[in-house]
Amino acid sequence: MDSTHKFGKYRVEREVLDEQRLEEVTQRKTYSDTHPSLIERLKESLRCTVPKLKQSVVSSLPVLYWLPKYSVWDYGMPDLISGISVGIMHLPQGLAYALLASLPPVFGLYTSLYPPLIYFFFGTSRHISIGTFTVLSIMVGSVTERLAPDMNFLIKNGTNVTAEVNITARDLYRVEVAAATTVLGGLIQLLKLIYINNYLHRWHWHIFGVSPTRFSGPLSLVYTLKDVCSLLPHTRLPTLVVSAVSMVFLIAAKELNSYLSPKLTVPIPVELITIVAGTLISTYTHLNSNYTISVVGEVPSGLSSPSVPDVSLFREVIGDAFALAVVGYAVSISLGKTFALKHGYKVDSNQELVALGLSNAVGGFFQCFSVCSSMSRSLIQETTGGKTQMAGVASALIVLVTILKLGPLFQELPKAVLAAIVLVNLKGMFKQHSDIVTLKISLNYVVWLVTWVSTLLLNLDLGLAASIIFALLTVTFRTQLPTYSVLGNVPGTELYVDIETHTEVREIPGVTIFRSSATVYFANADLYLEALKEKSGLDISKMIIYKRRQEAKQRRRERRAERRAKRQAKKERRAQRAGKQLSGAPVFSVEEEAGRWRDTCVDGNVTDKEQGLTKRENGTVFVIPNTPRTPDGPCRWEYLKGGEPDCTSLGWMSELQDGDTTTLGSSSEDTLSHDLERVSLGSLGKWTWDIHSIIIDLSTANFIDTVAIKTMKNIFQDFSEIDVDIYIAGCQASVVEQLELGDFFSESITKRHLFASIHDAVLYCLDHRGATSFPRYEPSVVSICC
Repeated sequence: MDSTHKFGKYRVEREVLDEQRLEEVTQRKTYSDTHPSLIERLKESLRCTVPKLKQSVVSSLPVLYWLPKYSVWDYGMPDLISGISVGIMHLPQGLAYALLASLPPVFGLYTSLYPPLIYFFFGTSRHISIGTFTVLSIMVGSVTERLAPDMNFLIKNGTNVTAEVNITARDLYRVEVAAATTVLGGLIQLLKLIYINNYLHRWHWHIFGVSPTRFSGPLSLVYTLKDVCSLLPHTRLPTLVVSAVSMVFLIAAKELNSYLSPKLTVPIPVELITIVAGTLISTYTHLNSNYTISVVGEVPSGLSSPSVPDVSLFREVIGDAFALAVVGYAVSISLGKTFALKHGYKVDSNQELVALGLSNAVGGFFQCFSVCSSMSRSLIQETTGGKTQMAGVASALIVLVTILKLGPLFQELPKAVLAAIVLVNLKGMFKQHSDIVTLKISLNYVVWLVTWVSTLLLNLDLGLAASIIFALLTVTFRTQLPTYSVLGNVPGTELYVDIETHTEVREIPGVTIFRSSATVYFANADLYLEALKEKSGLDISKMIIYKRRQEAKQRRRERRAERRAKRQAKKERRAQRAGKQLSGAPVFSVEEEAGRWRDTCVDGNVTDKEQGLTKRENGTVFVIPNTPRTPDGPCRWEYLKGGEPDCTSLGWMSELQDGDTTTLGSSSEDTLSHDLERVSLGSLGKWTWDIHSIIIDLSTANFIDTVAIKTMKNIFQDFSEIDVDIYIAGCQASVVEQLELGDFFSESITKRHLFASIHDAVLYCLDHRGATSFPRYEPSVVSICC
């Protein structure tokens, strides 16, 4: 329909588009056109063509897409410099993070070698550096210590058990546990059973040179801290000095690096300098033998042969593997998307999951532990000019040379130096505690706090599960406490905003525009309905309950009036018979008069004289035929108890109480009964309103379930009983399809009630009902249907 409406100085001259008209104009496709059947999708997936095969291969192996286009002239030197810089970082971090995983340091180097090479073929990010990561190393360490504690490897001397631990047997079994956990975590990532969350971490005790008891399970951190505190008096002073000196040097050098970074082409390899210096000092001063400072020990040269992990361990580590898969993917995809957004390329989330899963699964066969991207190394790779994953290959070559030729040189490296590197690298994580200031008191603050507390108290795996469950509960909680608002028009525009938060907006006369900030679904459908009642000012439930009571009350009155009429007619017949016997006067009968009027109503011929008042001088009931009977409906009769004929004016009737009027032969569906309701419900104080239309804005809904569909149906039906029209605006196409599948539309609720925008719905309401077309209910006499 073409409509012209004026909002202030803004005139609108265009067609108002409801959903049905919009589908006609845009020629919307049917559901079957946009949603092929399962058989059709299966056929399409099995259909093989050359372009489809090529696309599938390239998407599975992204290296085939970019490597043929690789320009050595443009990218070769930046990738080489970046790779060398990252490789130098891999060495100290691999050695240090292996200690966090409770594994021999050489396995940290293996973890820095194989996974980056796997990611080179399957990854889609150009800048992230795959390898060891602090949090994952700690999580792997909790698994290895739980399944291979020191007490299980005490050396037996005949029947006596000594306090000495068989370190070789213990480390070999821990490597098996770490490999099995890593492979299983990789398989979980390949199956895409993944959720995203943040994680926290724990302390390490090599700083003090003490060996506390290893604990696992809930409250393990509390027990460990308690044990460490009890051992602090036994701190080895030489070890503490080495740790302190290393930390001071690392912090100062890193700050200097940050200060000089705009002037430096390549950052200073602070960590590499630290481990080289620590190794040289330890070697020439014999720190291990003279001061009993613990050192790395034997670092075998050469590569170990691949081996199949012990699958019998899968059952014991499945929970830990799932947690590792979650955290690893969360860190990698967040970093990958950050760099992709900065440099203008796209990262495929699904392919990243495959690449990370293969890096872990294949790496596990080479005795690697769980990997993901590292923020520090990825920043170095990006800031030093890295362009592609060729930088990852270059860094892997640096690690390979170290494993083959330089590994034994690090045998005298103090573990305290590695612990200092770990602790200084955790500075960024410690800074995350400042997030609590920016979050303030909000739901995000509560999520952060619950994650922190649950991780500290329940250990990493259980803490992750608890925090994920709580985060999911907060999503449900947020949908149950959305913001409900009534919208008004911004003058001169087609925009509608919340009238409570904006002062320069105006409500549309006679129209209430209702919006929820959340999707309507089974969990908040009742709350949605209650909010609609509150915002519209119409307690529809109370009105309908009162209506039902009034109808029941009216039916009881009708039955009583009918019985009284019968008794009165019986008395009159007796009086007629008595009068006839006495004087032969004619007898007046209400029933006979009523019968005569019924016959007249059926014939449709009622004269003005016949429509006059039929009266008995001593009677108490007056019968007035209101309208002639039509073939399609009953005629209307009005009964008044007592009074004079001139008391039938509207002014007098408006003063009657409910008990002074009766209606015979009415039902809840009769218009007559509806008139009575309007008069009676006015006593509630809720029956005076200036709303003729309510527009429900569903633009925030991305789906709608069966409970919400039923709620919407009830809203349409209930408000129609008080003559208020309901319309829906802003539905997404998917929501309209779900409404169709849920049998929402019917003869009474059609697509004419859906509009593409709020403004279209407003224009229709004003054109259909008018800005001043409010419910006006005049008091009237109550009628009888015959």
